[in-house]
Amino acid sequence: MIWSGPGGIFEMRAIGERIRKIKMLLLDVDGVMTDGGIFLGPDSIELKRFHVQDGVGIALAKAAGLLVGIITGRDSEAVRRRAKELGIDEVQQGVFHKEEGYEAILKKYGLRDEEIAYMGDDLLDIPILKRVGLSICVANGAEEVRRVSKYITKRRGGDGAVREVVEMILKGMRKKKQVITSVLSTSKE
Repeated sequence: MIWSGPGGIFEMRAIGERIRKIKMLLLDVDGVMTDGGIFLGPDSIELKRFHVQDGVGIALAKAAGLLVGIITGRDSEAVRRRAKELGIDEVQQGVFHKEEGYEAILKKYGLRDEEIAYMGDDLLDIPILKRVGLSICVANGAEEVRRVSKYITKRRGGDGAVREVVEMILKGMRKKKQVITSVLSTSKE
């Protein structure tokens, strides 16, 4: 399998060891789990659009035994609700200096940098992206973020990029088929 990053095309086996160490997928929200648009209404109403395929991707990650977390600079009821619906393990909201939230997560779960995959799209994500085992930028992310990321998605933020990354990680762990089969066999539909 071949993948592309800021430095060109790489063989998946060259980064396979990185992927196999991953224990947690951390996500930014605006621009990663959403398209970055924020609808503000009266009475502090904030609406966000999440992609269903990303939700399935998070379910697949959890079925594979990965922890999933969110670190976002904004504080939003929409994010709390979506995180609860998806059973996301950790939610750090209103964290402008995201590295503080990241450090709290490492400590809480006893994890090391190399055990984290992080998806971001903008400048506030760079300090974490420089540290983690697998740094990921969405296709429409800021140029500065693209430069420090090991993987750049084909899909845009809010349009299935999270699902793309989860499938890549599961493939690298050689768990994709097994996890999908497991999820399908436990589906109530």
